[in-house]
Amino acid sequence: MSISKDFIQEIEQEKKETKKVSIQIKNRWTGDVIYESEKTTFKEAVKEAIKSKVNLSEANLSGSDLSKINLSKVNLSEVNLSGSNLSGSDLSKINLSGSDLYGSDLSKVNLSGSNLSGSDLSKVNLSGSDLYGSDLSKINLSGSDLYGSDLSKVNLSGSNLSGSDLSKVNLSGSNLSKVNLSKAKFWGRTDNPIILKEKQVDDFLTALGFKRE
Repeated sequence: MSISKDFIQEIEQEKKETKKVSIQIKNRWTGDVIYESEKTTFKEAVKEAIKSKVNLSEANLSGSDLSKINLSKVNLSEVNLSGSNLSGSDLSKINLSGSDLYGSDLSKVNLSGSNLSGSDLSKVNLSGSDLYGSDLSKINLSGSDLYGSDLSKVNLSGSNLSGSDLSKVNLSGSNLSKVNLSKAKFWGRTDNPIILKEKQVDDFLTALGFKRE
């Protein structure tokens, strides 16, 4: 019994049309689909999208497991990553400006040279992370855990760090102008104290509600 070429092509076409899409990455504001993938996890779908040079800005990635992923130099501005796990990831020089990372796990993450300006990082776990030279201006870090993090030469101007844990944090060379440090924790660094340059002192005292005469 011979099978016609047309019949085989018809079957192949049906297979393509019924191809399963496991993951959809959508725009956080409009709900429009940005990228579709047959991968079974968000992490693999995101990796695939980045490899395909898809623009994931404004994507909804909330609640996803992106631990130990490499997102260095990727544009993720205005994304929703609230409640996500990014622990141990390489986010160096990433653009996360205007993004929502509320309640996310960013412990032991490399965020050096990154742009997080205007983002919500309240109640985030940033313990042991490297944020050297990053732009954290006008962000919300209230109630966050920054224990043992490197915040040296970071721009924190206009940011809210109220109630955050800054124990054993390196703040040397950072811009602390108009920072809110009310109820923040600083203890545990007597063996290696924070060194403030003269130009930082007034900003630091103001952030704590003090003023020199």
